[in-house]
Amino acid sequence: MIRAGAAIVDITPPPGLAMSGFAARSLPAKGAHDALTARAVVIGDTAVVVADVIGIDAAMSTRIRERCVLPAENVVVAALHNHGGPVSMAGRLSIAADPTYLERLEDACIAAVDKAAAGRQHATMTIGKGSDPGIARNRRHPGGPVDASLPLLRIRDKNGAMIAVVTAYACHPVVLAADNLLWTADYPHFVRQLLEEAYPGTIALFMTGCVGDANTGHSAHASIALSANPDRTFEAAERIGRKVAEAALAASEQTISGTATARNGTVTLGFRRRETEAPEVLEKRWREEALTAEPARRSLLGYWAEWARAVASGEPEPLSARVTVLDWGGVPVVALPGEIFAETALAIRAAIGPEKPAFVVGFADDNPGYIPPSGEFLHGGYEVDEAHRYYGLAATFAPGSAETLAACAIELAAGN
Repeated sequence: MIRAGAAIVDITPPPGLAMSGFAARSLPAKGAHDALTARAVVIGDTAVVVADVIGIDAAMSTRIRERCVLPAENVVVAALHNHGGPVSMAGRLSIAADPTYLERLEDACIAAVDKAAAGRQHATMTIGKGSDPGIARNRRHPGGPVDASLPLLRIRDKNGAMIAVVTAYACHPVVLAADNLLWTADYPHFVRQLLEEAYPGTIALFMTGCVGDANTGHSAHASIALSANPDRTFEAAERIGRKVAEAALAASEQTISGTATARNGTVTLGFRRRETEAPEVLEKRWREEALTAEPARRSLLGYWAEWARAVASGEPEPLSARVTVLDWGGVPVVALPGEIFAETALAIRAAIGPEKPAFVVGFADDNPGYIPPSGEFLHGGYEVDEAHRYYGLAATFAPGSAETLAACAIELAAGN
């Protein structure tokens, strides 16, 4: 029988700290709607820890994995990617991070893993697939692909009490918009809350899937505004979270057994510049446009102009990216860095096979930005042409990067 444990550590920042997630939002948080957390599930000697922040960079992920009690190669450090959290990556997303909070975040992730590991007990596990909750939409192409998978892993102790439930869904945690000034885990908060209400005493772990081109239906540019939107409220987030949770809870249960193992791979990702004009030309044009732009657009142009001044002329070094596949009693947990598109997740699922419910998640062990499939470069848009500026990269990831990640994941899932 396998041994499993779970733990939660609070990471809610104080009011007054800068928020991350929207270029248009300049005001700090004024309070909290719901507690932000670092949540860990440990199975055997493997673990996933998810923090309610927009991203955790590779350097912090490495330190967390090396400092916790489990073997570093067996641990996945993921971010929920909620846009109602604090700045969590130094030098990325255009806003300075608070060093004290970064230390707290790192320590909390370690504490969550260590606490979950210390609490391990003999456990049984079941896996099931929930029905498509019908929430995610491809925000780049009407009717385009989404990863509608909704696996649910239930972990019980030897007496049948639920230790943890683990689910994942591929819809951007960005129901709340730039006008929100309250700390929040967005709709995943409500998913977790309802799962924990269904199983009193359990800990719910929500992992964010491959959401680079998926949200509830608005374009990426719709977020570059400060006006309130009736479709982007806490009431809407609760309604969405309820639909996801109810679909997950309806999943059947298939008993699984066996060991928990981890396989890692490292790939090198290159970059390709999308801008054709010189950085100084871009900076001049953007600063001139900002003089008469409305406030939200002016804020965005300010970020871009600063990027053109300080970042754009650099030659980006190839990025070393970590891919991990955990095997939890025959259930693959595929962990990829960054903002991955549905096409990539679906390719991985097709290779693994439909008979295996799998978790395919992003924002794991790094969040360097969007990594589009090769076919998306023809369409341009925010995710391809602009987002790298906000992430502090001199260029976007080169075509073929997503396919390289997928190939590594497929090979690891096959046991190679």
